[in-house]
Amino acid sequence: MNAETFKQIFTSEDSTDKENIDNVLSIIEDVKQNKDEALKKYTAQFDGRKLDDFKVPEEKLKNSFDNLSEEEKNALVLIKKRIADYQQSIKYKDFEDGEFSYVYHPLERIGIYIPGGTALYPSSVLMSAVPAAVAGVENIVAVTPTFDDENITFAALYIAGVTEVYTVGGAQAVAALAYGTETIAKVDKIVGPGNKYVALAKKQVFGDVGIDMIAGPSEILLYVDNSADYTAVAYDIFAQAEHDVNARTFLITESQDVIDGIQLEVNRLTDSQTRADVIQKSLENNHYQIIDSRKKLIEIINFIAPEHVSIQHRDEEDIARAIRYAGAVFIGKYSPEAIGDYAAGPSHVLPTNQTGRFSHGLNVNDFLTSHAVINLKEGTYSNIAGAAKTIAKKEGLDAHYESLNIRTER
Repeated sequence: MNAETFKQIFTSEDSTDKENIDNVLSIIEDVKQNKDEALKKYTAQFDGRKLDDFKVPEEKLKNSFDNLSEEEKNALVLIKKRIADYQQSIKYKDFEDGEFSYVYHPLERIGIYIPGGTALYPSSVLMSAVPAAVAGVENIVAVTPTFDDENITFAALYIAGVTEVYTVGGAQAVAALAYGTETIAKVDKIVGPGNKYVALAKKQVFGDVGIDMIAGPSEILLYVDNSADYTAVAYDIFAQAEHDVNARTFLITESQDVIDGIQLEVNRLTDSQTRADVIQKSLENNHYQIIDSRKKLIEIINFIAPEHVSIQHRDEEDIARAIRYAGAVFIGKYSPEAIGDYAAGPSHVLPTNQTGRFSHGLNVNDFLTSHAVINLKEGTYSNIAGAAKTIAKKEGLDAHYESLNIRTER
C-alpha cells in the first residue's frame, strides 16, 4: 500500500479497554484494602503459586549469579558496563549562573517491574535498574512473577545491586508498589515493561505514583533499499514478531522489488523459526508493507513514532536526520534492533503505540527530580518588580502585589 492508504487504515492500540480496566481497578482496590492477603490470593489465582513470603533472599540472588557459566557472567557484566557508561554520559548535571541555579536529585525509592512467568528477561533488569543506579537512587525494589529457585533474572538483579526483590506480578504488583502493603513499601515511581494488565494498572495509579510510560504492543519499522541484506532484514522482522501475536512490524521502501525480495526470504524462513506460530500470526495481523516517495515515508515514520526504527539504506544518515519521533533509531546493518535489546547501551524500555510523539525511552534522567534555585540581588529585583506588580494588580491578587511592593518601598 502507499502512505496515504496506510494512514487511513492504521489505528493505534485502544487503551480504553473498559472490561479489563474494571478488572484492574478491582485488583488495585483489593490490594489497597487487603494488602499482603490480596497479593497471596492473586499469586495463587493467576500464577498457581501459594506463597507465604514474597521476598527473595539475597543469598538466592547471589547463588543465581555464582552458578551461571563464565560466559553468562561475562555477558551480564559487559552489558551492565555498557549501559552504565552510556547513562553516565547523558546524565543531567547541576547548572549555576549567578542568581540562578538548577539542581538535580535522585528519587528516593523506585519500583521496577520485570516480566516473568513464561520467560526470563535479565535484559529488562539491566535496562531498568542500571540507569536508576547511575542516577543515584538508593532504594531500588523489583517485582517479578519469576519463581525458580535460581535463574538468570535473579542473577541480573544481583549484579545490578538490587537486593529487594519480590515474586509478585501483574496488576497486583503494580498496586503494591503504588500503595504499599505490610511487606512491600510504597515507591515514588514505577518503571519497566509488562503485559496489558500491567500497562493498564500503571495508567490507573499514575498521579499517586510516577510511571515511565504506558507500553503497547512492541514495534519495529524498517526503512530499506536494495543495498540491504534481505535475509538479515527477514530475521529483523522475525525478531520483533516473535515477541507476541500483537507485535507490529512495518516494512517501508521506495521500491516494489525490495518488498518482493524480502517477502521471498520471509516465506522461505518462517516455518524454520522456533516461534513460527507466533511469528506467523503476528505477520498475518500486524505486518505492513508501504511503498512511496521518501518524503511520504518520512512522514509515515513520524506519524507512527515507532518504538524501533531500523534504517538499512544507502542514504541512511540523511533519512535518520529527518526523523523527529521514534523510541530509538538504528542505523546500518551492524545496528540491528536486537543488539539494542541487549548490549548497545541505551535502554530498551521505549515508547510504543504512537506515544513516541510526546515521550522518550527510559534513561538515567527519569530517575532524577529537579528544581530551580532563585537568589536575586537587590538590583535585579528593582529592575523586574515593576512588571510583576503590574501583572499582580491585573490578576486581582492583592497580597501578591503587596508582597512585591513592600520590598520596593523599603
